[in-house]
Amino acid sequence: MADRFAQAMQRCLAGSSPAALGVAVSGGSDSTALLILAKDWARRNGVGLYAATVDHRLRTESAQEAVQVAALCAELGLPHETLEWDRAEGGSNLQARAREARYALLADWAVAHRLDSVMIGHTQDDQAETFLLRLARGSGVDGLAAMSERRDGGLGVMWLRPLLGISRAELRDDLTARGVDWLDDPSNNNPHFDRIKMRSSMPELAKLGLDTATLSQTAERMSLAREALSYMANSVAERIAEVHLGDVVFDAAQLMVQPAEIRWRLLSGALKLVSDTSYRPRLSTLREIEAGLTAGKRATLHGCVLSPGKTWRITREAAAAPDARVVPEAIWDGRWRISGPLERIEVKPVGEVGLADFPGLASFWATASFGNRNACSLER
Repeated sequence: MADRFAQAMQRCLAGSSPAALGVAVSGGSDSTALLILAKDWARRNGVGLYAATVDHRLRTESAQEAVQVAALCAELGLPHETLEWDRAEGGSNLQARAREARYALLADWAVAHRLDSVMIGHTQDDQAETFLLRLARGSGVDGLAAMSERRDGGLGVMWLRPLLGISRAELRDDLTARGVDWLDDPSNNNPHFDRIKMRSSMPELAKLGLDTATLSQTAERMSLAREALSYMANSVAERIAEVHLGDVVFDAAQLMVQPAEIRWRLLSGALKLVSDTSYRPRLSTLREIEAGLTAGKRATLHGCVLSPGKTWRITREAAAAPDARVVPEAIWDGRWRISGPLERIEVKPVGEVGLADFPGLASFWATASFGNRNACSLER
């Protein structure tokens, strides 16, 4: 097990040599096994290790469970911190909100401790369950692609998943052999959650040959397919698209002769780029918008305006852009840096009313070229 973990860490670190790493520990079997394996690996490799537990405060037992994790870390000689979620009342999809909060808290903690990477205890079982969940939702290649062992979480924090090639059963066997106990979260047996439904179906699926290893292998094949499609989409984008003053502009005729999957990747990538979002629009909506553009209909989607013609131009929607004042060197709307000798000056959107005070600005902006017409790379 130690050798398999070391090999996974070599892949996760991709040649980097961190002075210290973080590890997220809930106290369950997966994260406890991660903690033990990481501690041994870090000691052998001279790497510092910091542990953190996120208490979502959704169950009365969670605070005591965090205390137990802290005690285990103290026994192992590792620094530990409990991060509490200050949950706002109301809102839907509690699981998704808790997940977002968990990663945000861990990212802030990592930045505060100057940790470039944090290890997460996702296993081969999680990989298989995620594949089934997305298959049930009708996901395409990208949705069915495997979780990566190394993922950029933003804010300079990298998420590492060194257990993706190891099953939960193997990890529990290793903990049992070491005499290490773990906590069982009762919500992991709640049949109201879709993931738990998938988990409970795994024994029957395994009888049909669809075990966790097989499903994970299929997810890995989907990852390879995604890489190939992304490469092709970027190659096409370099020929038929450009970024002009923050807009993405396509040669419409050249776009429409591309295979459907490539067209949708290009349009989705452009929408993500212009709106500075990490997620794609729904495929069904994107197809409707594409049909409308082909018929000459202007549309709004994903915080962007899509204008038809010989070229299709994707522009930031004014109503979706932040109405915020920006000082020099600050980033506005996730894309624009205001720079120059602008002491004591603020920059903000002028809006349609303000634009009327500058009658020549709209035509100037449409035809101006400040040296930033660039070949477009949209898959990121």
